[in-house]
Amino acid sequence: MLTAIALIFVCAYLAIALEHPLGINKSASALIGAGLLWTVYALGMGNAQLVSEQLGETLMGTAQIVFFLMGAMTIVELVDAHNGFDVITSRIKTARLTSLMWLVGIVTFFLSAILDNLTTTIVMVSLLRKLLHKQDDRLFFAGIIVIAANAGGAWTPIGDVTTTMLWIGGQITSLAIMKALFLPSVVSLLVPLAVTAYLLRGLPVVAPPRDGGEAEFHTSAFERNLMFFLGLAILVAVPAFKTVTHLPPFLGILFGLGLLWLVGDLVHRKKEDLHKQRLTLVHALSRIDMASIVFFIGILLAVATLEHTHMLASLAGWLDQTIGRQDLIVMSIGLASAVVDNVPLVAAAMGMYSLQTYPTDHFLWEFLAYCAGTGGSILIIGSAAGVAAMGLERISFGWYLKHISGLALLGYLAGAAVYLIEMA
Repeated sequence: MLTAIALIFVCAYLAIALEHPLGINKSASALIGAGLLWTVYALGMGNAQLVSEQLGETLMGTAQIVFFLMGAMTIVELVDAHNGFDVITSRIKTARLTSLMWLVGIVTFFLSAILDNLTTTIVMVSLLRKLLHKQDDRLFFAGIIVIAANAGGAWTPIGDVTTTMLWIGGQITSLAIMKALFLPSVVSLLVPLAVTAYLLRGLPVVAPPRDGGEAEFHTSAFERNLMFFLGLAILVAVPAFKTVTHLPPFLGILFGLGLLWLVGDLVHRKKEDLHKQRLTLVHALSRIDMASIVFFIGILLAVATLEHTHMLASLAGWLDQTIGRQDLIVMSIGLASAVVDNVPLVAAAMGMYSLQTYPTDHFLWEFLAYCAGTGGSILIIGSAAGVAAMGLERISFGWYLKHISGLALLGYLAGAAVYLIEMA
């Protein structure tokens, strides 16, 4: 049974990693893998009651992450529907590429910490089309945006799905992770930013020509500001909600989503149905990335079988004996996240190491959040932000490897060094 489970998981993992060459969506691979793994596990165990209890326990943990992600993604879509992000992007104006690079990098970093790295990448790469005409300039900026989005997402519990998983799982707390990873995350961005700004020094911003057309859809300044700042306040308040009430974060995000829904309905109640349809939360729900949600469900259920069969605990023991040092083990996991998706890697690590041995806010969990979050920037396929930028700007794997991977690796190692010095 264990051999069959290991083979199925490896095959599913390869299918996920080779999503683009195979032409098979990773969500399909994750769901098929989860179904096969639980089927083989149930038949091999021969204890239906025990398997049902373990599946119920896994489902409860998975559902908390899924509900949280659905709520957060819907809030972001609703803000975007009101053009709320124009509150930030409309203020980015400069005539020099170096100045624009610093502005875009810093805005992306902090925006990702509040929203999430995938959404921030989509927003900022879309902004580039309004600011830059030359494709070569946009490609460099898109690479920096991927690095900045992943760095910004790593240090807050709501900025990256892997950090969110660790937060909801009880491995980290919001204030501790922000305090521990802020400086390393900043360094992992500043190093690539400084090198890129030096390479682009003296070059002017070539703005795209104006077509004289008007936007197809308009919202008032009041509506943009209201939905942006209210949505922002809800996302930022979720960690405080968890700290004060000790209730799970998904309840806080759903509560906030209900408030945003109420405010939206009140603001648009006198408008015609045709005009307000795009601004409703129902429309926002239809626009969230359900494929990513389904992928998280599949991969978390799949990894759970490895945990229940104690294969992950055995792997942890082997790593400890072979490598020995926790910092090197975690850094290796971070480098691996550049090749394969960091969600299953972090899910596997959560199963490999127990909270009894490594309590909340232990060095292992904090360093794992940093390495898994920023390590995905080293290759363009290593993070959701990278894949999004790849699709939006048609960035090739080879171009990113040649021009951006070295910068991302330099930032990754610099930030890791800062964290290790902090903890020394």
